[in-house]
Formats: sequence, C-alpha cells, structure tokens
Amino acid sequence: MEILNYSDATFAARFRELLARPRFDPEVEAAAAAILAAVRTRGDAALVELARQFDQVELAPGGFAVPPAVIAAAAAKLSAEQKEAIAGAHAQLAEFARQQLRSGWEFSPREGVRLGERFVPLDRVGCYVPGGTAPLVSTVLHTVTLAKAAGVKEIVVTTPGNPHPAILHAAQLAGATEVLRLGGVYAIGALAYGTASVRKVEKVVGPGNAYVTAAKRLVYGEVALDLVAGPSEILILADGTAEARFVAADMLSQAEHGSGREQAWLVTTEAGLVPAVQAELERQTRLLGRAECVRRVLEKGVFMVVVPDLATAAALASELAPEHLEIMTREPRAVAARITAAGALFLGPWTPEPAGDFVAGPSHVLPTAGAGRFFSGLTVEQFYRRMSVVEYSREALRREAPWIRLFAAMEGLDAHGRSAAVRFD
Repeated sequence: MEILNYSDATFAARFRELLARPRFDPEVEAAAAAILAAVRTRGDAALVELARQFDQVELAPGGFAVPPAVIAAAAAKLSAEQKEAIAGAHAQLAEFARQQLRSGWEFSPREGVRLGERFVPLDRVGCYVPGGTAPLVSTVLHTVTLAKAAGVKEIVVTTPGNPHPAILHAAQLAGATEVLRLGGVYAIGALAYGTASVRKVEKVVGPGNAYVTAAKRLVYGEVALDLVAGPSEILILADGTAEARFVAADMLSQAEHGSGREQAWLVTTEAGLVPAVQAELERQTRLLGRAECVRRVLEKGVFMVVVPDLATAAALASELAPEHLEIMTREPRAVAARITAAGALFLGPWTPEPAGDFVAGPSHVLPTAGAGRFFSGLTVEQFYRRMSVVEYSREALRREAPWIRLFAAMEGLDAHGRSAAVRFD
C-alpha cells in the first residue's frame, strides 16, 4: 500500500512511474507465444495435452464441446434463487443491448450521390469466460447477450475444465450455440486458428488474465479482438462526503479476483479519509474468504493519492484511465463531466462497481491498464461488420471526375484516374 501526496516534490516523478506501469510482461508473452505455436501446428493433440497440463482435465480430440444434454440439465442443479438472478441480469443486459442496436442508413449529400452505411452481424464469434479461481457466470451474460442481440449466428463460449452448471445455464439462456471446455492461452489459439474439431471464429471477446491478454494480442489479425482486458482495477475518486467503509469494500471487490496483478486506487481531496480507508481495508480483509488473494494486492497494488481539489483529482483519474472509476463526491455528475478516459463510471455512494459487474446493464468487459484512453468497453456494435455504401449517377460522376483525375495525378496512380475518365471517352 502506497500513499502519495500531490504537494510532495517527488509526486510528479512517482506518478509518471505509476502511469508507465508495465502493461505486457515479456515473459508472459513468450510463454503465450509458445502455447499458441503448439496449437497452430499440432491442433487437437496440443489442446488435449494443454488441457491436461493447465486444467487437469482429460479430453479427447473432438470431445471438447459440452454435450447439449449436459447443458440442458444444468438448470436442475441450480437453486430457484440462482436461476432468478441469472434470468434477471440477462433481461437487464439484453434491454441495454437493444438500445445499442444499429441499422443501416443513407442520405444524399449532393445531387446524384447516395451515401450510407450497412451493419451486418458477424457469423461466428468466441466468448472467453475465465474459470480459474472462480467461475465467472456473469461474463457469459456480459458477452453472449450482446452477440445474440446483434444477430450473430454462432456464439461459442469457451471456459476451462468442467464448467460450473451456472455457466452452462447462463450460456444457454443468453443464446450460446456451443460451449467448449478449453481455457487460457490454448483456448484463444483454438478460436483464432481453428483445429480439426474446432472451427475458427471471426472475433474473440471477453476478459482474462495476463496470459489470455497476451494471447489475444498475439492472434490479432488472425481474428478481430474486442479490447485489451487484463487484470481488474478500480479507482475511487472521493471527497469528504465519502464513507471509508464503502470505499474500502469497493476497492476489495476488485482486489479479490486472484491474479495478484489487480490494482485499486483512492484519489481524494480529504487527507483524513486515507487512514480511515486503510483501517477498513485491514478490518474487512479479515472477513473475506479470498483474503490471501486480497493481501497480495494490498501489498503492491493499492495506492492512496491526496490532491488539493476535485479538478486535480479528475485530471489524474483521466490520465490513469482506470477500468472502473467510482465517484463518491457531493456532486458526482459534475465531477464525471471532467473525466475524459475510463472504462466505466459509477456515480454516487449507492453505485458500487459490482452492480456493473453483474446486473446493471452495460457489459463489464472493459479496458484495463490505461487502455481506456484508446479502447472502449464491449458493446453490441462490436459484433457487426460495418460497410459504407456509395452510389453515383452518371452526371454526379461527370461532375466529380476532374477531381478524381487530379488526385490520381498527384499520387501517381494513372489507372485510378483512367477508371473515371474511361466512362466518358
């Protein structure tokens, strides 16, 4: 746990160091590359070996998919309350997704010219669902629901080992067409390259640990990606109205994910809040079932920053561009208006980040490690192909052909100019 004060002479240098936090570990990337190479060259045989090595499951080539009967039977293994929660969250995510649906449009900006866009759903996508230290049932809903709303025909969920019944039930409810018992880097490789029994996808979406993130980066170009979504992080921007126990609880909610690479920040105008939050972090950690995971983060991944005013707080938060940004201030909307980069904003003391993780509506697949400055969270739009539409009449082309020829001459592309001119020879 580290405390930084904006008024200290060393603050700027230390903050720059933290901004430059390593996003991609070369050793992790090298390990991921080796696994991907095995999958690409040896296909199903490599998947069998890697599933045994990393997830301690015995699979047979061609037997990676969970049988439909097993998926259908999963609901019977859940309580009525669990099924109600899954159904309720799915309905709320689907409702939000419908607000994002795209439809084609056209307009005529000049006489004889029609321009527009078409949006066509992808045919086959892969949704990666982490399952190492905890079965992330919510991730099934936060990926598959969006793909289904967009109209994707084939939606493949991949998750390691023998999936929890809640994952299988959520996959069926949300609209997955296939569930594969593959995890980690080798799952990404199977989706990206394809094997004898796994057909490759057009896009891979979903969060993962540092190895999964590295694998996604390495297969970019073989398939499309959603964004960079590595270990979780949260930043809480607070003034003197914030309750220390709320702040601590929300910081711990992300620290418990289990990789040890998670980060939690408090940026506050109230210096007295820092020791109060520290005390709450210690007290509440003792109550948690995953305290060992949390303590690794408390040692190296928790930062408390004291700033002179909310404008400074908002500027620092935007530079960090955290995955999750909670604003616990007297006027949270006014502060939110100053934020220029973050994966998602959570406004006010009654909006804990886990509401977004599970039930609120927007997808919880969000950019991490500062990638919020150039990536956005997963949306329905990312499951479409966008095609521009251009149509000219004879007279419209005649009118603009001189410009086409001039651009062709400037760029030394004679055939470009000729393609317009030949129509009027």
